[in-house]
Amino acid sequence: MTPPAVVPAPIDEREFQATIARGRADPTAVRTLRCRTVAQGRLSQLNYIRNLPPQPVMEDEPEGLLGDSTAPNASEALLAALGSCLSIGIHANALGRGIPIRSLELSVEADINTTSVWGSGDLHPKTIGFETIRVAVNIDADASRKTLAALIKHTVLWSPVANTLHNPVHLDVALAPAAAAAA
Repeated sequence: MTPPAVVPAPIDEREFQATIARGRADPTAVRTLRCRTVAQGRLSQLNYIRNLPPQPVMEDEPEGLLGDSTAPNASEALLAALGSCLSIGIHANALGRGIPIRSLELSVEADINTTSVWGSGDLHPKTIGFETIRVAVNIDADASRKTLAALIKHTVLWSPVANTLHNPVHLDVALAPAAAAAA
């Protein structure tokens, strides 16, 4: 069941302009984002982000994949991250262009082959993960469809999550040093 559409809360114009000014003042600034993932039992995980109080993002596999189906799995969380990033970008860019938004909802979906679950099922060569992610943007705003399409195109171009997904990314996964693992 889809919850009723909610009008996105307005963003303070001065804060918005200050954020833009900071980005222009130092275009080489880089932030390191971190997440600590802790296995909880069976196949559920807790992900701790920043120094937030205990509000971990939980992930679990569906019952058909040995989980308890208590939370989204990692692939579903990836879709949620993309949808959230695009939604924020559309909202912020609409504000920057003076386009009031009455409602904004993104439907994000992708197909995944799970027959080789964790490298232990059907191991014949195939694409692992998503090949295509489809996003349908439903937006009610005071702008033409052409303007809204340009807004969405611009948002995708500058979305960190969208760019992470469609650009080659170096992935470095290694066993932690023994001293760090014991801590």
